[in-house]
Amino acid sequence: MGVVRRGEVYWVNLDPTIGTEIKKTRPALVISPDDLNAALPRVIIAPLTSQGQPLGCRPEVSFAGKPARILLDQLRSVDKRRLAEKMGEIGLAAWHSVLLEMLS
Repeated sequence: MGVVRRGEVYWVNLDPTIGTEIKKTRPALVISPDDLNAALPRVIIAPLTSQGQPLGCRPEVSFAGKPARILLDQLRSVDKRRLAEKMGEIGLAAWHSVLLEMLS
């Protein structure tokens, strides 16, 4: 795995899961800062979905030409070995302020 950067979207294998945790291999946004991404073998991600309930903690974006929600309520720290193909990027302006508001 090469350098992983904040704002990049990867296919991520989220299984196994428990209860209502989001399942399957799906797109996920890397939200951890670049200095942590460079130093640690894991990253913090937020899954993306085209479904799900609209909530204030789920910024709506367009990704790969389709509407998507960033599930900031389903943050996970995952080993970089769970990351597969890079799919693209989502700019900080679309989600960072919502994340900061959630965590303050």
